[in-house]
Amino acid sequence: MNTYSKLTEIEIISRILQGEKPLYEIIVRRFNPTLYKIGRSYNYNHQDTEDLMQDTFVDAYKNLKQFEGRADFKTWIIRIMMNNCFRKKQKYSFKNELSTDYNETAIPMFNNSQNDGHQSFQNRELGFIIEDALGTIPENYRMVFSLREINQLSVADTATLLNISQANVKTQLNRAKAMLRTAIEKSYSANEIFAFNEIYCNAMVNRVMTKLNDLDGQ
Repeated sequence: MNTYSKLTEIEIISRILQGEKPLYEIIVRRFNPTLYKIGRSYNYNHQDTEDLMQDTFVDAYKNLKQFEGRADFKTWIIRIMMNNCFRKKQKYSFKNELSTDYNETAIPMFNNSQNDGHQSFQNRELGFIIEDALGTIPENYRMVFSLREINQLSVADTATLLNISQANVKTQLNRAKAMLRTAIEKSYSANEIFAFNEIYCNAMVNRVMTKLNDLDGQ
C-alpha cells in the first residue's frame, strides 16, 4: 500500500468506485487516529470506540458515491462518526467512562521523533491528565476542544460539524481551555491525547475489510 500513500482521498475514492476496493485500506489506516480521538472525546471506552469506528468506516464505504468533494473528506467522515456516537448515546443508557484501559508501554501512532524516551513518557503522562480532565467538562465544550485542538480542524469546519456559529466555536474553545487550565498550562502535543496505538491499526483494517467483503457476499 506504500505505493498509494501519497494519493489524495479524492483519488483513492475515485479508484475504489471504479472497482479497486482494497484501496479502502488506505482510508482506514489514514483516519484510524482521527476517529479514535472522536470516540474517546465522547467518553466512550476503548472497545466501544473501536466498534463505532468499524461502523463508521463501513457506513462511509456504503456512501462513497455521495461524497462529492465539496467538503474535506476528513470533515465528512468525522460527521459520520459523530452521528454514530450520538445515536449510540441515545440508544443505550450512557455512562461516562473515563480512560482506564491504557497500556503505558504501547507506542502512539504519531510520535514526535525528536523527543527522547523521557520526554515521550512525560508527553503521554500529560496526555492522560488532559484526557481525564476532558471527561469532567460539559460535552459541548469537550467536543469543540476535541475538533479544534486535538483533531486540528478549522474554525469553519468545527462550526459546521457542531452546527454552531464560528463565534461560538471561539467562545466555547476559550471556555474549555479555561476549564482545563490546570491540566494544560504546560505545553502538550495533540497527538498524545487519545492516541490510537499502532498495535490496533492492523486489527481495525482487518475488521473493516472483512465486513466489506461480507457485504459483497450478501
